[in-house]
Amino acid sequence: MISRKKFIYSFSLLAGNSALRGRDWSGNNPTRYPDSDVIILDPAFVKYRLGNASIRRIHTSPDMLWAEGPAWSSVGKYLIWSDIPNDRQLRWIHETGNVSLFRKPAGNSNGNTFDHRGRQITCEHGKRRVVRYELDGRLTILTDSFDGRQYNAPNDVVVHPDGSIWFTDPGYGSLMNYEGNRVDSGSPQPIQKEAVYHINSQNGLVTKVTDEIYKPNGLCFSPDYKKLYVSDTGASHYDKAERIIKVWNVDEKAKLTKGRTFAKMEMEIEGKLIRGSADGIKCDEDGNIWSSAGWGGAGYDGVHIFEPNEGKRIGQIRLPEICSNLCFGGIKRNRLFMTASQSIYSLHVETKGAHPY
Repeated sequence: MISRKKFIYSFSLLAGNSALRGRDWSGNNPTRYPDSDVIILDPAFVKYRLGNASIRRIHTSPDMLWAEGPAWSSVGKYLIWSDIPNDRQLRWIHETGNVSLFRKPAGNSNGNTFDHRGRQITCEHGKRRVVRYELDGRLTILTDSFDGRQYNAPNDVVVHPDGSIWFTDPGYGSLMNYEGNRVDSGSPQPIQKEAVYHINSQNGLVTKVTDEIYKPNGLCFSPDYKKLYVSDTGASHYDKAERIIKVWNVDEKAKLTKGRTFAKMEMEIEGKLIRGSADGIKCDEDGNIWSSAGWGGAGYDGVHIFEPNEGKRIGQIRLPEICSNLCFGGIKRNRLFMTASQSIYSLHVETKGAHPY
């Protein structure tokens, strides 16, 4: 007798061959379970895929130009995200499903997160800085320069339990007016070398923790905070850059060591090697990396899931739009929210985000 797990795995492989099959994303018609766009690529993913849960498009609008930086507020029970070109942030309310304007102007904000006190932390492309919104509504500039020079355009941000803030600075917001303010430097480095930075929570001191990466983009910690994962999207501007996710060991003094490739974003689909890219990434409680995936076309774009030991791709969530970023949220932190071009998608999974913020 075939086991239930083997049956689901076999069914998933069959269903996975029919990429998106003209799916109705309007929400007016039910989705047949199990969702054929949540794909098991390896038996290790079976435990995370819920047979009676489907991908939902919870918001879409032609006026939303490029959705990014989703972050879940556990206190407020809402999701916020950035619409970078429109210089605004939007909010989705858990209880009602309503979407409304949250903040405008927003400094062409990109990545967002919340710290352990519930304060929102944001990377601004437009003003090339990292800011924090205090509980009384004031805005605190955490950093807007390093070694006397402005940042390129801070991109994504995470918080450590010790209160420190880590962020990436690939510079996309300064390479175009569409997402910030263009700097005509004649180089893929608008102002300075792309890097990952650390802000000390005690004294505000900013340290460059690594620039051994072409264009650091999304970042996240392992469950025990002993590893830092960073996606490299440098292939957008550098011929020698690989489409990869890197990982470093993190010591007690917030220093990174042993930088190495964790996973490659290349994927074979129907005999053809697709070279898409990662962007935003998050870690679940078991150490798996959930990575946004885009620029590979239908059948590739969405979310790819990698196991923590060898960086093997074990699962895939296919979306009809390019996915820029993602976060875990919901009441039990078991709902994956995905920003994808002009829409927001969600999916319940049988795991939780590794961290509450």
